[in-house]
Amino acid sequence: MRRPILDSLLLSSTDPERLRTWYVSALDPEEVSDVNGYGVLKFGPFHLLIDTRADVADKNPEPGRVILNFDVADARAIAARMTELGVQWLAELEDRDGSLFATAVDPDGNYVQIIQLSEEHRAAM
Repeated sequence: MRRPILDSLLLSSTDPERLRTWYVSALDPEEVSDVNGYGVLKFGPFHLLIDTRADVADKNPEPGRVILNFDVADARAIAARMTELGVQWLAELEDRDGSLFATAVDPDGNYVQIIQLSEEHRAAM
């Protein structure tokens, strides 16, 4: 029997178009599509689906519960682009023992981390 594979995450919003535009502008996914009404953003082998739901608030009341982590090749360039877009930073870009981390807040209040791991940290994983 094949083991389960985590392939995607559904991110619900009261304004999915705004949220999709933010992720496209801030993180430049390799593909953007619409599949059966879901906005689908492809980041490597992972898919972020953005859709509307009537049972969610405009802002996430517990944004620390799920944090979207994006492995990036150039955290400084991504952070600069996000700053130009007016992103709200929960934690600005910092060096943690050779790896770079920053946490932004998307328009719905979700936490989004950009991470550039050092080769040493990557090897330890």
